[in-house]
Amino acid sequence: MRQDARENRERILAAAEEVFGTRGGAAGSTEEVARRAGVGHATVFRHFPTKEELIEATLLRHFDRLTDQALAIAATPDPATGWRTLLRTMIETGGTKLTLGTLLPAKPSPAAIDASNRLKAAVSEVLRQAQNSGAVRPSVTVDEVYLLLRGLAQASATMPPHPETLSRVIDIVLSGLSQPTI
Repeated sequence: MRQDARENRERILAAAEEVFGTRGGAAGSTEEVARRAGVGHATVFRHFPTKEELIEATLLRHFDRLTDQALAIAATPDPATGWRTLLRTMIETGGTKLTLGTLLPAKPSPAAIDASNRLKAAVSEVLRQAQNSGAVRPSVTVDEVYLLLRGLAQASATMPPHPETLSRVIDIVLSGLSQPTI
């Protein structure tokens, strides 16, 4: 793929995340994606022949970006800070992920399942490192963390909170997962 085509694709996906991730399928359109990306409508359809393919590619990009962040965090020497950063990012973007996911068929594609599994494995590694450093309770499982994430994503998607409120809620969640000090 040519450099300009890769750049167009990235702009399209970023615009689609903004359009579909915040407004959902009913309010978002490929025309608006094209406008925000600064490309023609035909360019969007050249990259993504259907709206569903565009939304799925946007969701896969979302998973891949979080996975890359988690893997980078896992390679840093400060697992506690990395854990807090990753969890904050996942909570802050959880509503977008949930909204994108609801716009796709009930049965996820193999690519979406694979991307989701890669992310969960990377999050598990960051959690393990945070637990080993004493920053997170040893009894916390990744499934429990994901349940918290889904709950906050659902709440954020249905009634977006004020950013300050969401930040305080994230602090509460992080505090609850932290290893108690004696």
